[in-house]
Amino acid sequence: MKAGCTEIISSNERLPSYSALMCVYEKEIPADFNDSLESMLMQTYPPDDFVLVCDGKLTNELNIIAKSFQSEYKSIFRIVRTEENMSLGAALNVGIAACHNEYIIKMDSDDISEPERCEIQMRVFALDPELDILGGWVEEFDSETGKTIALKKCPLHHNEIMKYAKRRNPFNRQTVAFRKSKAFEAGGYSDIAHCSDYEFAVRMLQKGARAQNLPKMLVRYRVKGSYRRKKHWSNTKSFITVRHRIYRSGFSSIFDFLIPVAAQLLLFILPTRFTDWFYRKILRK
Repeated sequence: MKAGCTEIISSNERLPSYSALMCVYEKEIPADFNDSLESMLMQTYPPDDFVLVCDGKLTNELNIIAKSFQSEYKSIFRIVRTEENMSLGAALNVGIAACHNEYIIKMDSDDISEPERCEIQMRVFALDPELDILGGWVEEFDSETGKTIALKKCPLHHNEIMKYAKRRNPFNRQTVAFRKSKAFEAGGYSDIAHCSDYEFAVRMLQKGARAQNLPKMLVRYRVKGSYRRKKHWSNTKSFITVRHRIYRSGFSSIFDFLIPVAAQLLLFILPTRFTDWFYRKILRK
């Protein structure tokens, strides 16, 4: 299929074409990377454009996997390489610019999309041409045991999303799909080390983006000690920086800034066991 065309799914419905966007860097686990690529390229409604941003030098194993997919899906699979490792946000901006289609479905390089994820999301875009950004629920699972940890939900409707976004990211970043033109209008992703997805979502909303989340699990998300990583100072610092930017932009109030920052600092100070319990039992419910 050529970029920009539509695929007839039923006699009375046309789905827009979309680009799949993924970034990978040298520390990714090859088997997880392979599973993630497969889950996107074997969708019930597959992309007609797949952009893989290789962020800096990759290991031989990762390069072999990337090239094998490029060889198998040569008509749609494109590799874009950066000379040095960039922030994830900067790498995503490179990928967005390279995408051929107006609709972009973002995918992390270690998660697994449900087989019908892209078809479901593109059906919603087809039904609502004014929609700009769309997400859904994720199932978190232990990367070692495969055991489900939690179903991470999010606010569904635009007004709920606007309210929720004042303190937390209203989207599960692993599930986001958006319009390329609106992403450019919002200035794309920032180059901050962490939390760039949250800032991106808010800037999209500030530019008038119409938003929605689906009450359906779209992606299985590997948890590889990620709760513990939230205790790292670099993550905490980015958390505070992004929320301060959002407050300074006028989107949120001083209380919307102070309350989540105080909670994040408390989690940073408290023992790791409490942090794990809090994320698994409180936030994920």
